[in-house]
Amino acid sequence: MKRTTDPYDIAEGVPSVEVFRRLRVDAGLSDKASEAVALALPNTWYGVVLRHEGEPIGMGRVIGDGGTAFQIVDICVHPAHQGRGLGRRIMAALTEELERRAPATAYVSLIADGPARFLYEKFGFADTAGHGSIGMYRVMKGS
Repeated sequence: MKRTTDPYDIAEGVPSVEVFRRLRVDAGLSDKASEAVALALPNTWYGVVLRHEGEPIGMGRVIGDGGTAFQIVDICVHPAHQGRGLGRRIMAALTEELERRAPATAYVSLIADGPARFLYEKFGFADTAGHGSIGMYRVMKGS
């Protein structure tokens, strides 16, 4: 019987600025300025990069203050690799680390785009609207 190996590998870390930007755009997320990404990546509390045969094709990060508040951001998988449970693998790695290191009273949030909400619900995330609070956001605009 021939044994098949998993061509996907997930490892702790963050991609380079260029790879970060490419992964976001490839997955249909908004691009971010190189300068902003260069400031952001070193401040990642925990991140993972998903590779297919060595090539980065997905990522996810947790940002936050390390104690009371965390946010899951930048979850993406290249469209050619979607539908294979890879987003679930990224989320599992991030939530396992949160469960291992984040204090029990920490608040973990995320913004779900479209059908991704169904994946996040499987990891215990729920809508905030209607439960006494509502998620809000603001995008900073340059001058």
